[in-house]
Amino acid sequence: MKPPNPDTATAPDTATGLDAGATPGPVTEPSTATTPGVAAVPRPATGLGTVGRPGTPTEPATTAGPGTTPAPATTPAPDTPTAPDTTAGLGTAAQLMTRITGELGARLGLVTLSGSRRPCPGDRAPGRESVPALVVVAHGSRDPRALATVTALLDVVRALRPGLDVRLGHIELNEPALDDTLRGLPAEGPHADGGPGAVLVPLLLSRGYHVKHDIPAEAAAASLPGRPLRVAAPLGPHRLLDEALHARLVEAGWPAGTPAPGHGVVLAAAGSRDPDSAADTRRAAHRLARRLGVPVVPAYAAPTEQTPTTVPAALRALAAAGVRHAAVASYFTAPGRFATQAADAAPWLAAAPLGAHPALAALLLHRYDQACSAVPQRQLTSA
Repeated sequence: MKPPNPDTATAPDTATGLDAGATPGPVTEPSTATTPGVAAVPRPATGLGTVGRPGTPTEPATTAGPGTTPAPATTPAPDTPTAPDTTAGLGTAAQLMTRITGELGARLGLVTLSGSRRPCPGDRAPGRESVPALVVVAHGSRDPRALATVTALLDVVRALRPGLDVRLGHIELNEPALDDTLRGLPAEGPHADGGPGAVLVPLLLSRGYHVKHDIPAEAAAASLPGRPLRVAAPLGPHRLLDEALHARLVEAGWPAGTPAPGHGVVLAAAGSRDPDSAADTRRAAHRLARRLGVPVVPAYAAPTEQTPTTVPAALRALAAAGVRHAAVASYFTAPGRFATQAADAAPWLAAAPLGAHPALAALLLHRYDQACSAVPQRQLTSA
């Protein structure tokens, strides 16, 4: 087990299907004009169902934090899922056609031009055990509620994909440790070309040290010629996270319909020294603002030079902009010290962490599927 890294937040990379050991590349964001204070309220999204709407809209202008103003967010790159969003509501004929088209495209993407199924890393001939395990990589926490929450989330994942080998590994603080989980995978399969290996999916919401360094290093150390390991992309930003954040807010008392003027949200995250993590959190805030139709300001429980705005400072900025009902959305996967600290600062209502929400479970499987269908960049073996 390595000692905790210098980041105070758990952060990851939006590149998909990364091989173990490959360093995720940066995501270039186009520059945007800086807007002082709180950004103008974006136009509300329409057609919201219980699970969200298809498509990835262009994000609104960045929100600027108070005191030390955070750097503006920019328009995020659209998501390019390889599997259909099975949680999308139907609502209208247009949404139904969108879903049918998406499902058809996703299924065609799993077929080669010759008509055969595209292989997932470790696939073999039909009828043989060939599906890689899904290893969910959680950060870990001293709060006992965190492990219980992650365990419940994995139960939802198993229910969504019966028969898939789903395992848990922690970067620090909790058992099972990630290196122990990886060593527990079958070293070799029953066939000459080895076993199916595993895909490591970070239970992390943005890019940063853990995804760029810790997880690839663990995977490289545990990879064997007969046990290929791959690292998937982090979870966010993504429309399924937008859905889960919205649902948690409504559970806490946020208006189910379009909120009246004077509402706003602080998106509370951990904080990180990695500028990519800060950019990802700003993008998540913009996506949520688009969905809710209200100002959303990113803020951090453990501020750094890259993520300087505290939750109380963000709340003051919203109040100065005329927001009378400010909620705190919890951009954390599980309960813990930072999530509790952010919730305690809420003057009105505070949403629960994402937890075992079905949209989060579906997103873990989506990242797994993306890694399975991606073209390998590098085959790793242990030193």
